[in-house]
Amino acid sequence: MVSTGVSLTMRTVDTDRNPSLLASCFGTSGLSTLADVEIHLRPETVSRLQELAAKTGRAPDDLVEDAMAAYLQELAQVREMLDGRYDDIKSGRVKPIDGDEGFAALRRKSEERRTRRS
Repeated sequence: MVSTGVSLTMRTVDTDRNPSLLASCFGTSGLSTLADVEIHLRPETVSRLQELAAKTGRAPDDLVEDAMAAYLQELAQVREMLDGRYDDIKSGRVKPIDGDEGFAALRRKSEERRTRRS
């Protein structure tokens, strides 16, 4: 795969605006700055990034920073949800079901609803 290096200068993180993001993603709320980072993107991704930057009037590094922040926040939320589900199963609050059984039950319910509507 051919990749193009894109150098980004990451600005100071606004910990007052979203302190929980830092804590959940990095395990600390004391992180206040990030270093320069080089990322490698496919040429078509660089092209799309440059096109979006031109359309929006925003710098490519701002767009990448926003995308990464949103990704990390979503990842932290998914991790929190999965940890909660795991805790529910381990504590016995939730009973796990076999995947095939679960899909079969969903198919039955769907078929019952279709039959009632007819």
